[in-house]
Amino acid sequence: MEAYLDIETTGLSQLTSSITVIGIYRQTPQGFELIQLVGNAISRESVLQALEGIEILYTYNGARFDLTFIEAKLQIALESLMEHRDLMYDCWRQKLYGGLKVVERCLNIGRVTTGITGLDAVNLWWRYAREEDEAALRTLLAYNREDVVNLKELKEKLGVS
Repeated sequence: MEAYLDIETTGLSQLTSSITVIGIYRQTPQGFELIQLVGNAISRESVLQALEGIEILYTYNGARFDLTFIEAKLQIALESLMEHRDLMYDCWRQKLYGGLKVVERCLNIGRVTTGITGLDAVNLWWRYAREEDEAALRTLLAYNREDVVNLKELKEKLGVS
């Protein structure tokens, strides 16, 4: 069973920033399901439960960001529990450089949340956390959903097995 993972955070520092959303698009016997852990629902236990039965985990720049952040904040070394494949390096092998959104554009992978950046994701979180702006949270979750769902399409377009 495979899964795709992407996180949103309040910044880039594992020392001073927090994880705000963990998106997991996971294979099930019936197909795929999206799990999004938000705010206080993010815990060591909830992440391990969401990834139960997963044999291979796909990310984009996860080796340098997502997985190291999760290990620092939740004390889970995901690479020791399952195989991990960082699709960014597969992109590099095919001369596709840049962030996920740049690569998506090169490969004609669609996105409804076009124009939203990682910095916007941080600002959306703070609008939700400080002002209880539910629309901001919905936009952040839509952005994260596209990140993880598009990882599956990216893997397929790259011909990664």
